[in-house]
Amino acid sequence: MKAEAGAMDLLWGRTARRARGPRPVLTVTQIAQAAVEIADAEGLAAVTMQRVADRFGFTAMSLYRYVPGRAELIALMIDTALGAAPPVDNSDGWRPALHQWARQLRDVFRGHPWVSEATTRSRPVGPLELSWLERAVAALAGTGLTAAEQVDAVVLLTGHVRNQTQVESGIAADGGEQLAAALAETLREHAGDYPALATAAGDGGFGGGDGFEFGLECILNGIAATVATR
Repeated sequence: MKAEAGAMDLLWGRTARRARGPRPVLTVTQIAQAAVEIADAEGLAAVTMQRVADRFGFTAMSLYRYVPGRAELIALMIDTALGAAPPVDNSDGWRPALHQWARQLRDVFRGHPWVSEATTRSRPVGPLELSWLERAVAALAGTGLTAAEQVDAVVLLTGHVRNQTQVESGIAADGGEQLAAALAETLREHAGDYPALATAAGDGGFGGGDGFEFGLECILNGIAATVATR
């Protein structure tokens, strides 16, 4: 709880100014940006207080004057990487607006693949991350959905964007095309045991579609069906 409170204070600028001691030479923003650059290049596991301190020629202990620990640092990194949500055009209704929003969020996740992993954990939420939720929930205003349903719908969309980004990253890192081809060959050899899968593989079912757009349309169709009942 203490770490979460500390992260909230940092995210929302509620840290108390030090009356004594040396004048700070770094800002929390500089530290978070340096950590984001390390994660972008090497992954989240590479981010340690020492690695970030090295960027500035500091010791890890001196960095704790600004950020209490790694958990707080990751919370800052998420908010920094996501940035402020861009405007969403609501003029054509909620559905095109959410479609645009999901694509914009996917672009951010693609640019910072580690964010997909980091945002699966319970953590304090910062102002920039909340701006994304604000844009999406605002798009659903006036649909007849309850407040809880509006938030749940956006959480569902966020999960889809996160999952698809993780799948893309995993496929790229692990040679997904070769694995899919090997699976298709195996299914052809054992078509008697897996007839539906063998047929799907023969028709390009593994790697032949756009999982992001298909899943997004399924979710939006479900929201639309619920809205229609209101």
